[in-house]
Amino acid sequence: MRLAAFDLEGTLVDITSWEALHEKFGTCEKAKRNMELFFSGKISYEEWARLDASLWRGHTKEEIIELFKNVEPKPGARELFEFLRESGFKTAIISGGLMCLARRIGEMLGADYIFANELVFDEKGRITGEVIIRVNFHEKGRIMMALKEKLRPELTVAVGDWHNDVPMFKEADLSIALRDSLGADYIATDLWEVMKIIETALKNRV
Repeated sequence: MRLAAFDLEGTLVDITSWEALHEKFGTCEKAKRNMELFFSGKISYEEWARLDASLWRGHTKEEIIELFKNVEPKPGARELFEFLRESGFKTAIISGGLMCLARRIGEMLGADYIFANELVFDEKGRITGEVIIRVNFHEKGRIMMALKEKLRPELTVAVGDWHNDVPMFKEADLSIALRDSLGADYIATDLWEVMKIIETALKNRV
């Protein structure tokens, strides 16, 4: 058995869930200040997520479903996941984005595991401002490690496009970056090239 783990936003889809919601609800300027507080070390990731989510308090789950209902995976994503299934891989999505998007894309692609952060809704389906943090900014590697301990794969692959994917790369036997090197073993321009890289790696292991 083998394992392939993917970042979501920028890797499997072009949209970013947090940014898309800020744009929809008109909270981009306040969100920018929250981001600056996090990257300057003044607040934790959990505080950053809750500050952002609190800006949407009172908006509904239906609004979010409407926003993401037409989001499609990037070209080549379906074929890549089908190739991985046929090649004996379990697949995981490990995203610092929101589960409302990650679950949709994960189900479309047939991912075996989906990890993402989750907005909390009240009994009427309204955003409370709380967030369930499952993927901390710096902890994708920890999730990857837990999957490896559980599944004991003979080969692990990680694919991502940003700095918070680096801890995941470090836990993988084969790492592929979709933006720049980020210390990955390979750089790919798209998901079709990701598939070719993995296919070549598998042939070389035979």
